[in-house]
Amino acid sequence: MFAATQALRGIHMRHFGHLAPEARRRLFHREPAVFTAESPAPVLATALGATLYSPATRPTLADDVHKQAARGVVSMVLCLEDSIADADVPGAEANLVAQFADLAAREEAGEAEAPLLFIRVRDPEQIPDLVRRLGPAVRLLSGFVLPKFTEERGVPYLEALAAAEALSGHRLFAMPVLESPELLHVETRTATLTGIAGTVDKYRDRVLALRLGVTDFCSAYGLRRPPDMTAYDVQIVASVIADVVNVLGRADGTGFTVTGPVWEYFRVQERMFKPQLRRSPFLGRAEELRASLIEHDMDGLLREIELDRANGLLGKTCIHPSHVLPVHALSVVSHEEYSDAKDILRPERDGGGVMRSAYTNKMNEVKPHRAWAERTLLRAEVFGVAAEDVGFVELLGEALSG
Repeated sequence: MFAATQALRGIHMRHFGHLAPEARRRLFHREPAVFTAESPAPVLATALGATLYSPATRPTLADDVHKQAARGVVSMVLCLEDSIADADVPGAEANLVAQFADLAAREEAGEAEAPLLFIRVRDPEQIPDLVRRLGPAVRLLSGFVLPKFTEERGVPYLEALAAAEALSGHRLFAMPVLESPELLHVETRTATLTGIAGTVDKYRDRVLALRLGVTDFCSAYGLRRPPDMTAYDVQIVASVIADVVNVLGRADGTGFTVTGPVWEYFRVQERMFKPQLRRSPFLGRAEELRASLIEHDMDGLLREIELDRANGLLGKTCIHPSHVLPVHALSVVSHEEYSDAKDILRPERDGGGVMRSAYTNKMNEVKPHRAWAERTLLRAEVFGVAAEDVGFVELLGEALSG
């Protein structure tokens, strides 16, 4: 075994931290706050943002992690499951151990810092085994992603996680992936959701967020959504998302952060529209950018991100770096949203009531909108509040140019 981690991991992270300070001051009414891997769980769950997946077999994994962190990524999953072949698992595990040692050495030398790192495993036994093999470098690990999670399969994973945490003396989170056929099929969905809800509630302190495996849902019916359709256009998938949020995403203190499904298409590269943004990042040319994104099959991603939040999801699984900055730009709280949330949560409004918004375009009803306002202010803490005249186009343009 090895000694408990001597000091809490103190790597500082910030959304849009890759931008120059003057750019952040220009873009934000309230800049994104700094957080670390030791921040409270609600902050980390909100801050996950676009979680970028990478196969654990990559020989340059440590370089990749630092490169993506420098581009604005704050959470990554290093995958030992579906993204690699069965025969490659032993080599991928050994590669992970070596790459974590490399990352730890760079951190000790004061080089570039890593984002929140998670490992997606295949079976419960891998969790304590990997923690043991990582040794002191486990301080760089934030937790594990647990595939095909149900009550029956999930309990052994969570017990293994608890054992690994005790072994290492280091806080480790779980991110279960909800993707099993039992959750999709209507005749088993209610019982499966009830079992999952009981399991994650029992281990609430260890569960950071729940992730949706929509690709597996589609696979069960031989479906694949095209790039001009969102997950919400595939009705059988949309019905599962709604039921998951209904049971597991409630705002009454029993719910969890549920993250958005993966977007599979990445034909678009940043360079295809970055020059356009650099020419006029602050002229409000939303239609020009939107046309460029539609042309390159990115409009579906943007619509899905917006629908994720409208349907109670926060953050998104990403398999390509070009998806990260759009997710983060659309996660920034608008000045109008912030103004409404602050008005609703004023102490003098505790008794309820209705008032006209500061933007004079809607009514804010204190009691029904309180939970929304609380979530909005937490998102504002980690993603920031845009300046009054700054929108998605300006945020994305500056982020891509930064």
